[in-house]
Amino acid sequence: MNVRDATPADAETMLAFVEASFDELWKRPFPRPELGPGELDGKIALVVEDDGEAIGCAYGEVHANGVAHLNLVYVIRERRREGIAKLLLAEFTARVRNEAEHMTLDVDTTNEIGRTAWQRLGFTEWASSMSAPIESLESRLAGSVQGGESYASIHVQTDDTEEVERAVAKYLPRFGNSARTTVSPPRNGWVTVYDELCDHDRKVRERLSSELSNATAAVVCALAVEDGRLVRYVLYERGSVVDEYQSVPEYYGPVVPGDAVALGSNPTVVARLTGAEPARVRAVARTASSPDELPPAPELLAAIAEAFGLQGAGRG
Repeated sequence: MNVRDATPADAETMLAFVEASFDELWKRPFPRPELGPGELDGKIALVVEDDGEAIGCAYGEVHANGVAHLNLVYVIRERRREGIAKLLLAEFTARVRNEAEHMTLDVDTTNEIGRTAWQRLGFTEWASSMSAPIESLESRLAGSVQGGESYASIHVQTDDTEEVERAVAKYLPRFGNSARTTVSPPRNGWVTVYDELCDHDRKVRERLSSELSNATAAVVCALAVEDGRLVRYVLYERGSVVDEYQSVPEYYGPVVPGDAVALGSNPTVVARLTGAEPARVRAVARTASSPDELPPAPELLAAIAEAFGLQGAGRG
């Protein structure tokens, strides 16, 4: 087996390997680039051969700031798990070691095998690439200009207010500084938490809800209006998500069909956890392609809360 510099005669083979990697791994929500004959010009490009046949490649470059970026390591399917990718990486590293102190690479979040492999070699995350459809972004920006309000409440299925207060005091400071936090006495068997940080930061709201469910061994429902137009709830049991609803599944951009279905309410699960009538849940917790096809978000949230038996849902 031999790893060597790619030559102009290898350009067609290299581009075929790149296209093959796109066919296998491309999961991004936008079209993949069209690669031309000059795509590899100026790159450090390597080919690995076995008995004269190309079976993989790697290419990248060294930036002016002394960071080497590895664009691709690819090995044909039938020759994987033979250490060939490590041979390519070792040779690429040897080529850049006198010019660079660090190496970077990109790996899609859906590529779990690749992420695990790179992590084992010492690569760690230092940034996150994000995307949004222009049409969706324009709609969101317009909504921001109109001042859509976001607010939330977290409902814990217990009568032990002090236990909830202790859990909130323990976990919430780990997620950020909040200007206002209130824990209400139980109503209809649920203690409710209102928090300024959770009103505006979904990630904090859902992390706190999970911790509260785990700490209290109780069912927890996080219920929110976002941007004044979207209604979300997440139900937790023993710290894990058991049902998730978003009134407009593609409000924040396209999602795969399975995820869109998963963001619809599951009346059977809701009934088991809250005692709600499944038919009532099914009637009120509807989804649509636009907020305009549903009742106004505050009304929709109130209807869902009533079906679930949650009092004091929404603003604190």
